[in-house]
Amino acid sequence: MAQPRVLLTKEPAPQSVPASDLPMKVYEVALNTGPDSSSGLATAGFRTAKYLPTEWHLNNSELYHRALAGCEQAEHGRAEAKELAEYAAAAAQRAQQDSTAALGQRLQDIHFWKAELQKEIEDLDAETSLLAAQKLRLERALDATEVPYAIATDNLQCRDRRQAPDLVSDEVERELLKEVELIRNIQELLKRTLMQAGNQMRSNREHKEVCEMDWSDKVETYNIDDKCGRYSNQGTNIQFHPSSVKFEESASTPETWAKFSHDNIYRAEREKLASVSLRALIDNILHDTSEDMRMQCAAVNEAFAKHCEELDDAKHKLEHHLKKILKEIGDQEANIAALKQAIKDKEAPMKVAQTRLYDRSFRPNVELCRDEAQFRLISEVEELTESIGSLKKKLLESEQSLRNLEDTRMDLEKEIAVKTNSIFIDRQKCMAHRTRYPVVFKLAGYQ
Repeated sequence: MAQPRVLLTKEPAPQSVPASDLPMKVYEVALNTGPDSSSGLATAGFRTAKYLPTEWHLNNSELYHRALAGCEQAEHGRAEAKELAEYAAAAAQRAQQDSTAALGQRLQDIHFWKAELQKEIEDLDAETSLLAAQKLRLERALDATEVPYAIATDNLQCRDRRQAPDLVSDEVERELLKEVELIRNIQELLKRTLMQAGNQMRSNREHKEVCEMDWSDKVETYNIDDKCGRYSNQGTNIQFHPSSVKFEESASTPETWAKFSHDNIYRAEREKLASVSLRALIDNILHDTSEDMRMQCAAVNEAFAKHCEELDDAKHKLEHHLKKILKEIGDQEANIAALKQAIKDKEAPMKVAQTRLYDRSFRPNVELCRDEAQFRLISEVEELTESIGSLKKKLLESEQSLRNLEDTRMDLEKEIAVKTNSIFIDRQKCMAHRTRYPVVFKLAGYQ
């Protein structure tokens, strides 16, 4: 690691050449060869070579010189060592201050991202709770559609029990079929929206977990850096860790570190906005579907009411015609009785006329005359015969008319019974069942 640049505030010490040992001079021993030499036989057992006084003085001078040079070198070394120690202490203090300041700045950065992550976690948690409430509304609304669907299908099944000719594909049936189709489509839409809400909630929780893990790492890192920032030279919990003086290969850079948290927050924010949009969509869906179902219910009820009025009117008209038919039947029966009596009443005059003709046929000889009386009697019989024939013909016609009236009466009574059955099905069965149709508040999922 490069040493930080330090501004020197005093002049540097003068440079000097360091002292070194001088090469030892080798002296040749001078032999006494003069007349005073003692190298004779008398000194044969003593030292034969000794230093001269000049050599002794020279040797002492060299020692003095080396001692002075050593002192100067030591003094210069002490000055350099003191200066280096002071410089090292100042550099170490500045480096520690810079490191502490860097740790403080790092703590601020960590605190910023930690606060942002915590806010995003809280927002996502709150948004997920709101979406869960909307999902519950969807589930309630989906359950609430079962009742209208059961009512509509039951109405169709009940109306299938109508008798001919009332078993027609009328406006009520068309509205009921539209209602069934509408409820099926709404149920499919609610199911798809429920699945979408479930997926969004899972996505919210996944991004919340990512943010929580990042936040947890930030908290742990903040505690570590805060502890590191509190270390001091006087602390008792510091020690050497030579192996820690290195950069990890997997370590991130400040840019990638900040981008990691930024991307987590961005993705979480994106999911939160998607969740907000989905909640708004669910609100609109529930509002529209509940309104559509109530409007269709009102249309079906209106069709039922109108059809029941038509049935009542038709039934009243049939009953009115039945009364007229019954009165006519009574009159015709009286007419038939009168015709029979009239025919019966013609029997005596016929007997009288025929008896007269029979008795006059016994007149003797020329008395058997075609006189006026004979012609009148024959004319009377013919008139009575013709009258009786007309009466019998009219009687047959009246009896046929009576039978026709009876058939019409039976048809009217049968039709009235059919109308009564249709009114009972539509009003007593279907419309009474439709009173249990859920209210808009329940269809919207609030209950």
